[in-house]
Amino acid sequence: MPDSRPDSKLDLLQGTLELMVLQTLATMGSLHGYGIARRIEQVSGDEVLINQGTIYASLVRLQQRGWISAVWGTSDNNRKAKYYAITAEGLGQLAKDSAYWLRLASVMERVLAMPKEGDV
Repeated sequence: MPDSRPDSKLDLLQGTLELMVLQTLATMGSLHGYGIARRIEQVSGDEVLINQGTIYASLVRLQQRGWISAVWGTSDNNRKAKYYAITAEGLGQLAKDSAYWLRLASVMERVLAMPKEGDV
């Protein structure tokens, strides 16, 4: 059950991390796993915290689906790192998933704003 305290981090719904990773790669270009996780945390205003195991499991799933590709490179701190990039198939999936989530968010917004019986 999600923690509703204002100071707690948000739990991600299933499938949302993959969408965030695809969007991050589409907007930022090629990044290593740590960079992807930090960028998502930064953009979320630190509302989400992504641990290393979670991000790398997501990257493996996305790579197996053909939505991202990976090549080895050297990071800013001169370490060997795997850099991920979104593929054409990934861009198509990003468009499809983005449309779905925007539609779902719109429905949730309308349902949560529903007036009480008698307030109409």
